[in-house]
Amino acid sequence: MSKPKVWVSRPFFPDIVDRLRDHFDVRAEDEERPYAPEEIAERLADADAAIVGLADRIDATVLAQAPRLRFVANLGVGYNNLDIDALTEAGVGASNTPDVLNETVADYAWALMLAAARRVGEAERWLRDGQWKGARFEGWLGADVHGKTIGILGMGRIGQAIARRASGFRSPVIYHNRSRLDAAIERECGATYVDKATLLARADHLVLVLPYTPANRHSIGEAELKAMKPTATLTNIARGGIVDDAALARALAEGTIAAAALDVFEGEPQVCPALLGLSNIVLSPHIASASRDTRRDMAALAVDNVLAAFGHGPHAGRPPTILNPGVLADAS
Repeated sequence: MSKPKVWVSRPFFPDIVDRLRDHFDVRAEDEERPYAPEEIAERLADADAAIVGLADRIDATVLAQAPRLRFVANLGVGYNNLDIDALTEAGVGASNTPDVLNETVADYAWALMLAAARRVGEAERWLRDGQWKGARFEGWLGADVHGKTIGILGMGRIGQAIARRASGFRSPVIYHNRSRLDAAIERECGATYVDKATLLARADHLVLVLPYTPANRHSIGEAELKAMKPTATLTNIARGGIVDDAALARALAEGTIAAAALDVFEGEPQVCPALLGLSNIVLSPHIASASRDTRRDMAALAVDNVLAAFGHGPHAGRPPTILNPGVLADAS
């Protein structure tokens, strides 16, 4: 009896991919590149499962050409690339990789926030350009982070991890979320719930950790930026499209807010050209989860989900982070 086929859309950690080989015919790509929809459909035409990345769009058109497909594991917390409704209708299970990256992404949020506040990127470029001729007492004045109010928009597990780190900076934390956290979690995080208008008005450093949904698109636009302090910074590690990047570029150029740091962009990997010409912004290529340990954990979780969907491993029959559990038939 032939093994089911799994397509792995990008190379990652061969020892982790090898865990699939006892149970699957593994077809793993040897380079990471964007795939056109017709290329994805071609690769999934006889596949039973797939492990894909955020750039790999799986929608109804692709699914119509993948009659054997039973499970798709996404390498990422976000899954904008997966049409969950279409997958569910087709009876295809889907999973993501939450939680294993919370702490690493929270670390990076603080790294970006600090870099924006203290003008790290701008100062480094100035130094590399050979412009450092001596110290100036009033040179490179940035903003403090310690003791300043940290605002968090979106208070899931990553937001909570960001908030917990604020205690070391003796920084008060305010947050806004679709629903208020339990009081015990608020105490653990040292966080105070406020409405969105208050969050924008009071935060010295605002961090965005919202999931992307159509309703959340441009949650930060021209009006919201004008509601912030002119000394404030904005950090986006959520998803591209949460911020109106063109409006942000105008706000930074006009001094509406002091600085920003972005790890995600609308239409990435393209970046709004107006952002590229600004000095008061830190730009990062969607790498908040990119530590070796965390990326290995993400890969292992994706593999665990595929194995479990087909009745193998410690989670047999129960993929640990399935997004649509009602659709998965017994695959053992």
